[in-house]
Amino acid sequence: MENNKTVNQPPEDKKNSKWKQLLKKFGIGGIIFFTVKGIITSTLIYFLGKNFWSIISGYFTGIFD
Repeated sequence: MENNKTVNQPPEDKKNSKWKQLLKKFGIGGIIFFTVKGIITSTLIYFLGKNFWSIISGYFTGIFD
């Protein structure tokens, strides 16, 4: 009980513990996959939100013409 440092992790390990847990859970490929997926999703939301009604109206006018 006198030496709690051996039981508890040092403070510098706690800074990287979140990244280490994510790396153990998903691996490097998983982190790259989720990063690329997030970039693609953000890009699609941005461009579809910008031109959403023009795309939808063009689609329906093309169907009914």
